Amino acid sequence: MKILVVNAGSSSLKYQLLEMDNETVIAKGNCERIGIAGNITHKTADGRVVEEECPFPTHTEAFGRVVKALTEGDGKVIDSMDEIKAVGHRVVQGAEVFDRTTKVTDEVIQKIDDLQELAPVHNHPHALALWACQKILDKNVPQAVVFDTAFHQTMPEKAFMFGMPYEIYEKYAVRKYGFHGTSHRYVSSKLAEITGKPLSSLKIVSCHLGNGSSITAIDGGKSVDTSMGFTPLDGVLMGTRSGCVDPSAVTFVMQKLGLSPSEMSDFLNKKSGLLGVGGASDNRDIESKGSSGDKNAKLASDILCYGVKKYIGSYAAAMGGLDAVIFTGGIGENAALVREHVCDNMTYFGIELDKALNKTVHGEQTLISVGKTEVWVVPTNEELLIARDTKELFGL
Repeated sequence: MKILVVNAGSSSLKYQLLEMDNETVIAKGNCERIGIAGNITHKTADGRVVEEECPFPTHTEAFGRVVKALTEGDGKVIDSMDEIKAVGHRVVQGAEVFDRTTKVTDEVIQKIDDLQELAPVHNHPHALALWACQKILDKNVPQAVVFDTAFHQTMPEKAFMFGMPYEIYEKYAVRKYGFHGTSHRYVSSKLAEITGKPLSSLKIVSCHLGNGSSITAIDGGKSVDTSMGFTPLDGVLMGTRSGCVDPSAVTFVMQKLGLSPSEMSDFLNKKSGLLGVGGASDNRDIESKGSSGDKNAKLASDILCYGVKKYIGSYAAAMGGLDAVIFTGGIGENAALVREHVCDNMTYFGIELDKALNKTVHGEQTLISVGKTEVWVVPTNEELLIARDTKELFGL
């Protein structure tokens, strides 16, 4: 049984076709530069690669090209879209409207689009992709939406509310939402599976570290707090995002530089973080520059690791204990130095890294600690979880 997973961005449309009988990827790809020029990269499990420049005025044309890539030409993996039993879509922001995987209807798409003010870079493109799929696919093909924010809807009010007048929350839905929920849910469930321990008994801090990073406290399988907030800007230092900053520092800089709210948002989201402090947005470049004596690059790495360490400690306190720490995401799975620095001097939490083993682990599911509190590298697989949710929703 085949399920297609779609992840739309403002100018991109990523996809994976999965065979759910054995949960393997048949093909995957990405349509990029939608609305600008357009190109597609399509890869099959048996090693075929199709790359092509092609115009994508909208997400509709991009999805049409995905259909063609899957069913025709050198990258063909199915005879027709009739072989696809369902489609699962990733949507970043579901706010308080959606707290679970939901069947796609015209009304649901409209509600997702209505939430674009809370995630302007993401939700409108998600809606465009959903409309495109509705237009191109047979009406009988069921489609589901899986929300990044849904996993965090279990946070208590004391964790998600800000210290602003309550009517701001009531009128404008301003609160902490959290993101990367699909990833955090996948890796925490995977940890329970590989350790043979019931998820309901575990207190976990999940560290999804990549170009965007978030730390989540998971108590008994439920998110009880997370580092990202109203938007994915809050929390630890990221590739180009500042992470948490004193709000008064924001208004001070706006005044000094004469920036508008949108310009300041761009400043914090695209010009800060590892890039702003250390001169590069990719952690691999930061580590290389730091090892060559670049003080700012080393400082950027130190800020990131220190920030993650603080969240682990605070979440252990919030949960009243800690059984395991998970590292996942591009940095979490591959940056041994970051893992080492985060876990250094945390033996009072029972965290003691096997430093020699840690240095050898790059993207493999591995226990990398020797202390009472287990530290794991668990590769994330959001697409598989979306496919599983879709399968379960429709009883396939």
